[in-house]
Amino acid sequence: MKILLYLEAEKFLRKSGIGRAIHHQKRALDIAGIDYTTNPKEDFDIAHINTYGIKSILLLFRVKRMGKKVIYHGHSTQEDFRNSFIGSNLLAPLVKRYLTFLYSHADLVITPTTYAKQLISSYGVKTPIVAISNGIDLEKYKRSIDKELAFKKHFHVKENEKIVICAALYFKRKGIDDFVKVAEMMPDVRFIWFGETNLWTVPGWVRRLVKTNHPSNVEFPGYIKGDVYEGAMTASDAFFFPSHEETEGIVVLEALASNQHVVARDIPVYNGWLDNRAASLVSTNEAFVEKLSDVLTHKIDKHIAGYQVAQSRSIDSISSQLVAAYHAVLDES
Repeated sequence: MKILLYLEAEKFLRKSGIGRAIHHQKRALDIAGIDYTTNPKEDFDIAHINTYGIKSILLLFRVKRMGKKVIYHGHSTQEDFRNSFIGSNLLAPLVKRYLTFLYSHADLVITPTTYAKQLISSYGVKTPIVAISNGIDLEKYKRSIDKELAFKKHFHVKENEKIVICAALYFKRKGIDDFVKVAEMMPDVRFIWFGETNLWTVPGWVRRLVKTNHPSNVEFPGYIKGDVYEGAMTASDAFFFPSHEETEGIVVLEALASNQHVVARDIPVYNGWLDNRAASLVSTNEAFVEKLSDVLTHKIDKHIAGYQVAQSRSIDSISSQLVAAYHAVLDES
């Protein structure tokens, strides 16, 4: 069995959750000993498509004409397209129809969570859908003194400085406005937002928020990966993720794998796998401030339970689930 893992516009998507997800798929197949390629010109048995552009849809129908199987990865929904790019809310109903069309022509849809599975099913998609986490590389996010030093040196971190981080695109959906409002309410804490989006693709108020309309204790350093980012995950005091909508939230898994304290918005995507035993899930800015303050003053400590959640969704554990999904699709022949 050989799998085509397809990611269109890789350069554009490498900073996104989809970009991370395909790296996890490669690692999962390496663990399982399953042969794969990223080149659609090579021979393969199943095309596992992760993206939605014109090349992806052309590949979908070419593979179907070849009599081979297609798995579509349901990374995207109408709900998580809203409140992102300029005009996204107007386009969201069309995106729903487009996604429904694509998912309906696959042999199987894989989604990261039961919540995403329910959303896609509600569109009227009759294709079988299975929920398999995007997974997390536990080894990559294990604490490293060298990585922490790289982070502290890059950001000139002072002794006893309290630091709260987030990692996301510059979207309203990600709660970027609430991140700044909470920082305003906690002026003695340093807030760092990892990640970026082309500022000309987002609404003007987001552009101004990132450029100038934020307090001095907030920083937008852009997209940073590797040792600095991984060191930030373990060396900071809390991971604050005020996102309004996700299909899973890979960065939350990264924080949990880092033994980090997570404060996040209480949204349906976490139902069934993340609760208040492993993270602080609340819904208002005042509650965010309260929970972050509790973490910073050591009144609560949920990192052990949080790490156990990451373990349950490790790449090693999802590897066998992916392979089972591939075999199930081939067995339908």
